[in-house]
Amino acid sequence: MYAEERQHAIAALVGQRGRVSVTDLSEQFGVTTETVRRDLAVLDRTGLVRRVHGGAVPAATLTAIELGTTEREGSRAAEKDRIGKAALEFLPPAGGSILLDAGTTTARIAAHLPTDRELVAVTNSVPIAARLSGYANVRLHLIGGRVRGITQAVVGADAIRMLGELRIDVAFIGTNGLTIAHGLSTPDPDEAAVKRMMVASAHRVVVVTDSTKIGREDLIRFAPIEECDALVTDDELLPSARNELSEYSIEVVTA
Repeated sequence: MYAEERQHAIAALVGQRGRVSVTDLSEQFGVTTETVRRDLAVLDRTGLVRRVHGGAVPAATLTAIELGTTEREGSRAAEKDRIGKAALEFLPPAGGSILLDAGTTTARIAAHLPTDRELVAVTNSVPIAARLSGYANVRLHLIGGRVRGITQAVVGADAIRMLGELRIDVAFIGTNGLTIAHGLSTPDPDEAAVKRMMVASAHRVVVVTDSTKIGREDLIRFAPIEECDALVTDDELLPSARNELSEYSIEVVTA
C-alpha cells in the first residue's frame, strides 16, 4: 500500500471510529509507529483529522475548542521537552533579556534554563513566573493585567502597555498555527494582542512549537511570517515545510 492510500484509509477509520491510536494503526497497517505519526501529521495539516495525544480524532471534534493548560501539558510532551532544550541555543549572553510567552512549550524552556547565567526574564505566564521565581540567577518581571484562566496567561491593556515600554533581546513565542500565508496565529483576540506586542518588543523572535501546528491556520494572525527569525520544532517537520521557511530566511532547528 502506498503512503497516500494508507493515509486515506486512516482518515476513513478515524471518521468511522471517532478516535484511533497510533499503536492500533501501526498493527493494522503493518508499519512502524513513526510512520503512523508521519501519516497523521500529513492528515492533520490537510485538515482531514486532528492529532491528539497518542492518536487522532475527526477534524470536526476539535473545531472551536481551545484546550486549557492542563490538557495541553500532556500533549506531545516528549517533543515539547526536546524543543525546550534545543531553544536554549538562542539564549542571549549573560546579562541579556528574554521574554517567555505563556504556553506549555515555552514552559519547557523555563524548566531547562541554566542556573549559571545571569538573565533578565519577562513573562505573561503565571506558571512560568512561579517556576522562575526560585532561580537566584534570574531577575524576573511578571507582566501585569488580567489572567485568562484557560491558558493562565496575563492579557489586557495593562499587559500591552507594559510590553510597549520594553526592548527584549530574545522573545520565545508560542503559536497555535504557522503558515507562510497567514503567519503566526491563535484563537483568542486578547492573547493575539499581547503576542503581537511581544513580537514588536523583541530584537529577535524565536518561535517554539511542535510540528503539528505548522501548516495550520487559526482565527487571528498576530504576526506575519517575516517577523519570525527562528523556529524550533520537532523532527517530524516535513522537508518541504523546512525548505519553504528557509526561503524566508528563517533559521529552522529540529529537536
